Amino acid sequence: MPVSPAYSLVSQDFGKLRHILDRVTPGLVFASGSAYAKAIAAVTGPEVEAVLTEGTIEGRASTPFAALLATEPGAQVDAAHAALGPSTIAKFLFTSGSTKHPKGVINTHGMMCSNQQMLAQTLAFLTDEPPVLVDWLPWNHTFGGNHNVGITLFNGGTLYIDEGKPTAKGIATTLRNLREIAPTIYFNVPKGFEEIAAAMEGDEALRRSLFSRVKAFMFAGAGLSQAVWDRLDHLGEATIGERIPIFTGLGMTETSPSCTFAVRAADVRSGHIGLPCPGVEAKLVPDGDGAYAKTEIRFRGPNVMPGYWREPELSAEAFDEEGFYRTGDAVRWIDPGDPAKGLLFDGRIAEDFKLDTGTFVSVGPLRAQVIAEGAPCVQDVVVAGLNRSEIAVMVFPRLDACARLAGLSPDTEPALLLRHAAVRAFFQGLADRLWRAGTGSANRVARMVVLAEPPSIDKGEVTDKGSINQRAVLAQRAALVESLYAGTAPDMLLPQRG
Repeated sequence: MPVSPAYSLVSQDFGKLRHILDRVTPGLVFASGSAYAKAIAAVTGPEVEAVLTEGTIEGRASTPFAALLATEPGAQVDAAHAALGPSTIAKFLFTSGSTKHPKGVINTHGMMCSNQQMLAQTLAFLTDEPPVLVDWLPWNHTFGGNHNVGITLFNGGTLYIDEGKPTAKGIATTLRNLREIAPTIYFNVPKGFEEIAAAMEGDEALRRSLFSRVKAFMFAGAGLSQAVWDRLDHLGEATIGERIPIFTGLGMTETSPSCTFAVRAADVRSGHIGLPCPGVEAKLVPDGDGAYAKTEIRFRGPNVMPGYWREPELSAEAFDEEGFYRTGDAVRWIDPGDPAKGLLFDGRIAEDFKLDTGTFVSVGPLRAQVIAEGAPCVQDVVVAGLNRSEIAVMVFPRLDACARLAGLSPDTEPALLLRHAAVRAFFQGLADRLWRAGTGSANRVARMVVLAEPPSIDKGEVTDKGSINQRAVLAQRAALVESLYAGTAPDMLLPQRG
């Protein structure tokens, strides 16, 4: 059961870590060094064996990992291997907790094997030659730990672990690695592709290496802006004379992870999620009535979990009467008259709300619009307005981009940086453009505030992979929301409504 390092190294109260260990009651914990000693001591008793690659835990015995490696395998290993079957539990993966507390998803060998067979039939080129991956995605998430590690194992490939990250500081390591190692397929989150595309504009060595043998790009976790998509197409044409196919789809921890894929390269655009993978059944269920009704997509198949570990009530709620997993994701047809064109992601049903007029607000598309329109200074957005007369947004800024805009050091105090005239002018312009772009109260941003305080992992505002929990932010910053609507919020931005 891999656990996010952030729950031990970033969190101050170890709340999520304690919740997870309470669910699984481990007999042994493993960590890569003594940096985890405080967390181990806080959430486990001395009866739980601790294994470290290096270092020690003060006042507590620990086992060196080297001692485990020195163990000679015997008949017990063969017996355990022979007992494996499709329903045998391979691992637990805990959800990121972007909408609720982390839940332990049971991952069986059957789920993981069937998912890799689906991928081999959907992305057939993976079986043409052993794939080469350069990958930073964490193994405690299904994208990195199931999808990408699984592709490497299933197809006899090589995975180079990238110690970089899609952040202003971490991207330099990723760029260095991509100059040295050319992947045959490259996976990242949208933010990573945005940073890489920007860097390639002035870095010929990076372009030549990345495009030299890559067969496809694939993103997940959020929507890739069409501007970044178009830039990658342009860079491919300029470097090797052709576009590299960009694939995406819909997947989740509960489905190990792939469910749908959009692979018609000539037709795929940002927001498309394609059609179900081989072996996956999908059911489209209307949610609500009238013009603002949404359609939830649900899945059934050998890749779907049997349930959540030690959570019988949540497990029962997760499936409908026909055994389809309730995703909470909304979709719609790209062309209702031609289902072969596939589906379009339409946001998370749980995030949407109504204004006091009964007008339905679709948060996902509006959030994506604000992020795209606010590039490069907007990191993420929280949308407010439940039972209000109009929409307000709270913006988490990209402080590094704001610093460049202002000509200041990235270490400048965030509150001072956000009050700089150039930065204020940028966000005022954003507020004005969003107001003008609105066609009605359901998508017209009427007030905005840019947040100097980053989202808190301990308060549940953000997951360790950077996903914002809309409801948690609104709850934790309820006083700010009230002041936004009262017109008393500090540094509030109101659009020019002419």
